[in-house]
Amino acid sequence: MPSSSFPSSVDIAIIGAGASGLGAARTLEGMGLSVIVLEARNRIGGRAWTRMVTPEIAFDVGCGWLHSADENSFVGIAKQLGIGIDKTHPPWGEASFGDVFPKRDRAAFGKALDAFYERVWRAAKNKTDVAAATLLEPGNRWNPMIDAVSTYVNGAELDRISVHDLESYRDTGINWRVREGYGSLIAAYGAPCPVALNCVVEQIDHSERRIKINTSLGTLSASQIIITVPTNLIADEAIRFAPALPGKVEAARHLLLGVDDKVMLKLSDSNGFPADGNLRAATMRSAMGTYHLRPFGQDCIEGFFGGRYARELEDAGEGAFAAQAIDEIADLLGNDIRRKLSPLAESRWAHDPFARGAYSHALPGHAGARAVLAAPVDGRLFFAGEATSPQFFSTAHGARDSGERAARQAIDCRSGPGFAAN
Repeated sequence: MPSSSFPSSVDIAIIGAGASGLGAARTLEGMGLSVIVLEARNRIGGRAWTRMVTPEIAFDVGCGWLHSADENSFVGIAKQLGIGIDKTHPPWGEASFGDVFPKRDRAAFGKALDAFYERVWRAAKNKTDVAAATLLEPGNRWNPMIDAVSTYVNGAELDRISVHDLESYRDTGINWRVREGYGSLIAAYGAPCPVALNCVVEQIDHSERRIKINTSLGTLSASQIIITVPTNLIADEAIRFAPALPGKVEAARHLLLGVDDKVMLKLSDSNGFPADGNLRAATMRSAMGTYHLRPFGQDCIEGFFGGRYARELEDAGEGAFAAQAIDEIADLLGNDIRRKLSPLAESRWAHDPFARGAYSHALPGHAGARAVLAAPVDGRLFFAGEATSPQFFSTAHGARDSGERAARQAIDCRSGPGFAAN
């Protein structure tokens, strides 16, 4: 939407055009309300973004898997849009390519990981919340790799993860993909939405009946507002509330975004490499990438990095992930592989000014912060986003569903006694 058509007044303003904001906007369609989505980026999708890095290879810079696909709302949306779903089994549960993770070691690691999650399940029954790292078995040789799994899943090591939060996440174990890219699916879903791009929200003044929103494109007023921005932006007070909302800021600071990043490498000679294969070594350290060989059978390798290790590589600058990935793959498969690999693209979510991280995790003792952040304020301010999802946090569908929830809350409040739009 060009700035010349930027509205001065709407019924409901939505901050953020990620999966959550788009979910809210789509839910409000046909309600007879004026709605605008304010997006700081020059595109919609937020942390869902597909880039065509070659004419054949789609790289999901952000979310890439339809987690809990049997309960994932984007599966039905994809069918409605005529976008195909790939149900190939994910590689991370498969045997590693080559001899870098022998079958006996992999079985031992799997047993140790299962035992850890059993301890998490038991500990989550206790009223007192603790850091998941306290449930690692002292001296277990697999502890660093269990911690590495946390960096891929949660974006942070286990010393920063709430046991109650970890246990509340719902994982049905079914994971599918979108060959065109998850980001492309979400962009298609949001295409009908009224969005103002390149619109940075600076302040939300809710001191009077009409909410005043100061943005880089101008000021507009709304009777209600749905805030869907990543928690790090609220925690850093990149958007100011007047009057202040210290409870929301505190909740966001207990739901900070971890770091998860990906790199895509071109594989010039794929002979001998399996389609949708797994490459992961028994490294006995948490600072190590894991690799998806030839996703969708294409001539590329996708690498994943998480936690403090990913943050260090981000801080090292552009190209650090690709260089490290090539070094690690060469260590596993031999130096000859180097001539077959070249960088295509990588993410750096912690350095993205409109995200400042990948997805949320609750700090130990603060699993309840998700409900605090999600609670409406005065029937006029509503909060959504993956961090507010009670069971599907850290996922795109959890974000979308939270946007729908917030939109329905707003509608309910408008029909309640005492609500005045003006």
